[in-house]
Amino acid sequence: MTSIETRELPVLLTIRSEQHFEDMEPDSIELMTEGTLTPIGEGGILLAYQESALTGLEGTTTTFEVRGPQVILSRTGSVNSQMVFEEGKQHTSLYETPFGELAIDVQTSRLRHSLTEQGGLMDLRYSISVEHSVTGRNAFKIRVRRKHEARENGQS
Repeated sequence: MTSIETRELPVLLTIRSEQHFEDMEPDSIELMTEGTLTPIGEGGILLAYQESALTGLEGTTTTFEVRGPQVILSRTGSVNSQMVFEEGKQHTSLYETPFGELAIDVQTSRLRHSLTEQGGLMDLRYSISVEHSVTGRNAFKIRVRRKHEARENGQS
């Protein structure tokens, strides 16, 4: 019997998130954080990182599971949610808030990525509907770069 080795590779993530709501200025956040990239079966990639106070989701682990034409965004911890993105398709997801759960519809208009074990880019654009009413348009742009340990500089 062969065992499948999973390797968590240290990466640097640059994440730009934009939110557009009607009658409001677009809101954007860009953050750089350390995370992990884990190759998963059949060419899939799992990206994971810890949210910070900057995003308002401190205490939450965010993962992007990239498998072919589909990406699953999961958050666990102080916020729990799962959203499925597939270009040209709509998926209903459950979004847990401190005030209760919401069923949200996620309509993906663009999903492009060039992610490999070496890193790459992901471009994701989608709209969210709550109770069949569009509440906003969102975009994620994520750049993933392998982190090379810099022990010779005294850093760990």
